[in-house]
Amino acid sequence: LDRDDRLEAYRRLSLRPGAELTHASIIKIGQSLDAASVIYGSYDLISSRDSQPSSGSLRVNARILDLKRLHQTPEFSETGALADLAALEARLGWRALRLLNPRAAPTEEAFMQARPPVRLDAVESYVRGLLAPTPAQRQRFFAQAARLDGHYSPPCFHLGMTYWAGKDYPNAAMWLVRVDQSNPHYLEAQFFLGLCRYYTGDFDGAERAFLTVAAAVPLNEVYNDLAAAQTRLNDVAGALANFQKAVEGDSSDPDYHFNLGYLYWKSGRYDEAVTSLRAAVERNSADREAAALLGRALRREGPRPGEPSAELRERVKTNYEEAAYRQLEAVLENNK
Repeated sequence: LDRDDRLEAYRRLSLRPGAELTHASIIKIGQSLDAASVIYGSYDLISSRDSQPSSGSLRVNARILDLKRLHQTPEFSETGALADLAALEARLGWRALRLLNPRAAPTEEAFMQARPPVRLDAVESYVRGLLAPTPAQRQRFFAQAARLDGHYSPPCFHLGMTYWAGKDYPNAAMWLVRVDQSNPHYLEAQFFLGLCRYYTGDFDGAERAFLTVAAAVPLNEVYNDLAAAQTRLNDVAGALANFQKAVEGDSSDPDYHFNLGYLYWKSGRYDEAVTSLRAAVERNSADREAAALLGRALRREGPRPGEPSAELRERVKTNYEEAAYRQLEAVLENNK
């Protein structure tokens, strides 16, 4: 769950962001988000003798509350120079991971190596971007953060998504490719990077990005978009297999049936095309494109060279539901 999810929980519960929370409020926030665990705590800023805020120290205290068992861990803390805030956060994150899932936690050395130090002024600009009231101000602060520290990927994700929203796919891809694997938004960035590459005709690059995501989170929309890229690469076998996975994952979505039927039709497999296209029309009777293609499949009339309808773009998905998948995964794990 990310910052936007937390802010939504605050809104639902009429809590002011930044307010000191009671233990009961912390539990309510977690429950409203269907979270399995909540990490919460406090911090103390220790001023230095030279009165410069950036030269002081910071102590962060944290606990993990298991909402299912209503059990919490003992307090754990990290102290360090404010200038080393990113490293302090990383060490705290590793300790939390070790408590939550000790078998999956890497060594502290490996965890820290994947999260190199970040300049404090870059972190400050990034936070200012998160808090900025207008899109233009957010973009300016995020760009400043990325410029101050080229290895700092959180602002790159937000910049990429800003350009994505504006349909500036080349610039969106330029930023999204800089989101590293240690970033919680890495797989989401790869998904939208795949879409940017698809829309700009880089189908090899799109396939690589979607394969990265599919290997980690088996989402229907990922299989669908991977298959769309493979269709453009003339990998019919791979595309059919992945369109089929999308259909099996959500048979109620007419677009998944359409894509599968469209590829069957292009491949001359009319009986299978009829089955899939009929399913698409049954789920969306207003889909004229699917109905027209179904008619051609019934007549066993294939695509003709140079015909515009033979070059229809597959229907890609732009929704990305990793958070819902992770929540379901956590619930199933807790029920074992």
